[in-house]
Amino acid sequence: MKERIRNNVYMTVSGLLLYLGSVWLSKSYHLPSDIAFGCFFAAYLLAGYSVFQKIAEHFLEKIFLDGNVLLVLTTIGAFGGGYYVEAVAVILIFQIGNLIEIITADRSKRRIRELIDVHAILANKLVDGEEVQVEPSELEKDDIIVIRPGERVPVDGLIISGTTSLDTQMITGETIPREEEPGGVVYGGSLNLTGVLKVRVLYTYSHSIASRILDIVEHVDEKKAESEHKVQKYIQIYVCLILVAAAMLVVLPSLFDKTYEYVTGMKSVVVFLAAACPCAIGMSVSTAFLGGILSAAKKGVIVKGGVYLELLAKVNTFLFDKTGTLTKATPTVKEIVAFSEYSENDLLCIAACLEEHFPHSMAKAVVRAAMDKGLVHEENHSKVEYIVAHGISSRIQDKKVIIGSYHFVFEDEQCVIPQGKEELFESLSGECSHLYLAIDGVLAAVIAITDPIREEAPQVVSMLRKCGLSKIVMMTGDSERTAKVVAAKVGVDEYYSEVLPEDKASYVEKEHQAGCKVIMIGDGVNDSPALSAADVGIAICDGAEMAREIADITIAGDNLEELVTLKRLSNALVKRIHGNYRQIVGFNTGLILCGIGGVMQPATSALLHNTSTLAISVKSMKDLLNEKDEK
Repeated sequence: MKERIRNNVYMTVSGLLLYLGSVWLSKSYHLPSDIAFGCFFAAYLLAGYSVFQKIAEHFLEKIFLDGNVLLVLTTIGAFGGGYYVEAVAVILIFQIGNLIEIITADRSKRRIRELIDVHAILANKLVDGEEVQVEPSELEKDDIIVIRPGERVPVDGLIISGTTSLDTQMITGETIPREEEPGGVVYGGSLNLTGVLKVRVLYTYSHSIASRILDIVEHVDEKKAESEHKVQKYIQIYVCLILVAAAMLVVLPSLFDKTYEYVTGMKSVVVFLAAACPCAIGMSVSTAFLGGILSAAKKGVIVKGGVYLELLAKVNTFLFDKTGTLTKATPTVKEIVAFSEYSENDLLCIAACLEEHFPHSMAKAVVRAAMDKGLVHEENHSKVEYIVAHGISSRIQDKKVIIGSYHFVFEDEQCVIPQGKEELFESLSGECSHLYLAIDGVLAAVIAITDPIREEAPQVVSMLRKCGLSKIVMMTGDSERTAKVVAAKVGVDEYYSEVLPEDKASYVEKEHQAGCKVIMIGDGVNDSPALSAADVGIAICDGAEMAREIADITIAGDNLEELVTLKRLSNALVKRIHGNYRQIVGFNTGLILCGIGGVMQPATSALLHNTSTLAISVKSMKDLLNEKDEK
């Protein structure tokens, strides 16, 4: 694949350089027609190398007519009419666009493998009671493996012993680690944070979650949206009609006029081809796309291709990831519920004093909350003891202080709720994750931690709906409880909780089968299959690198309002393209009629055609959102 891409690049660049040199020589030194033809035709052969290669391959497959054949027929027709510059320009534009697409796709796939592939790690397999390091691909179902803190889980498996905290962000997108114990399922690609686990392999490497994500991304069907190939289809139909019409201009007059001179007929055909050359359509669309890309860039939005802006105007389903997209992906202390005589600030100080030694996202949230309040927590505790996967234990002023999960505090340590505080405990918010702080065996505080919703999210959802989106959906790997609360606050039409990456991609495909076009916006590795499967994938700039590689559009700023700007820009782009179509068809029709009627000479027709193409191209480069007539 790499060698083929490299050869195509060399041939295209060579063709481009020869083309530019031929144009300069023709303008500067007025080359004889035969020499000019030779130079431009050589450039044509170099630039169209991959096109001719594809035609040969399709012929071997008994595919005799496709877009490549029509492209060659068009450009050969232009050569026959003496329009060498236009002929080479058309095939160069076509080839450069294809190369950019192929190179981008190949680069993204290589980066994706580097980012998600866990095959490079080694698995600790138990063989006769001894650990043996093997490749994950060598593991079989029911093998027993050992996973230590700091190691990635190589394959999906069932915990048979040990408890731990797992960073599952790559798989679920959630920033808050999951507590797991015997009987729980671990997914390949997750990071083991604390405990030592013994895991029974459930699926081989090729069937694990991480491998399935990679497979979905690499083998997802190409986008089938008709608008992506609309220009090419228009040109194909257009070329067929033009070639038929050109033949009729030569043949039909001779059937009715015995004195008809073919020289006269060919003159009309030359004028006809000069006016009807489809390069104006291709150039007007490509420059409109470039103008749209530049307009988006000014707003801090990176677009990999103008076609994605065009598609944005036609989608009807908008799929949001939750964590890091609708929310900030920064666990934050929402409230401290006191169950003792201590003040909230004192309880926060105690909690921060213990948690500052623990590299956990929830622990960091506690420490950050204390710092934001300007609270100084002195090191007045004894040596901190980590209880794997559950919490921390220490002593402060001869009192045993523990902080951690419900399981740790109430089941392992047998702590109790203060008498009379049962109702308060039952009323704790269901949308938050909780840390439990106990002193001398009695619950002292519950620290509620949440992932705050982006302030602009509800307004953006409302504005997108006003822009014509019929369905706005949220999907998350988070719990049903949390998903329900966030969905209600943001105002989406539907939500799905506890989903895996492949579930998001499956939803996109289901929408496609229903005839809908889908936008997906996400920020994590877990969003990559859906970003790839969607008609348009949009990534947040501070999200995972893999998501940015796969996405068609990246929002550079940290504000979802850019989504509304994108929608408005896409509407303006479609309006501009349609306006270009009307102007080109109208103007060229006039030229064709003048040529057939003998009113206009070939040179004049070519000059007017090229001038109109240039004028429309310049107009198409204007900033879309600054044009009053296109808002």
